[in-house]
Amino acid sequence: MKDKKVLFLVQSAAIAAIYVVLTMLFAPFGFGEIQVRVSEALTILPYFTPAAVPGLFVGCLIGNTLGGAIPLDIAVGSLATLIGAVCTYSLRHHSRWLAPLPPIVANALLVPFVLSYGYGVPLPIPVMMLTVGIGEVLSCGVMGMVILLSLEKYRGAIFRQAANGR
Repeated sequence: MKDKKVLFLVQSAAIAAIYVVLTMLFAPFGFGEIQVRVSEALTILPYFTPAAVPGLFVGCLIGNTLGGAIPLDIAVGSLATLIGAVCTYSLRHHSRWLAPLPPIVANALLVPFVLSYGYGVPLPIPVMMLTVGIGEVLSCGVMGMVILLSLEKYRGAIFRQAANGR
């Protein structure tokens, strides 16, 4: 039982760390009204393990903070990632093709309001929903699915061991 908890914590921390590193490495593309946040590709990981849910949330929280985001963006952006991660986890027994949809929708609906009211971006909110949504489709839908399809081959070796506590 204790081994399961340690493994869960290690996986969460590793996912958070990778999210932060990717956010910082690709920061010029990951912030603003037109954004493709490469780290959002990791939002498919709840399809494999529940440890990804807190890992993604904490990673986004730290990444937004280190990236110089305002408090509203830190809170709402991290919440959007958390909502996406929880919903992806809840869809894990359905089609794998649904895995990227929750983070795409959550970010496309929430982030434009932050951009408008927090940063004063003058674009209409529906336009920013489209631009943020396109960026999320590229990061979650394209890059995320490449990761999902690649990891699916190793699911038993990596993720089932965590679930079984081995």
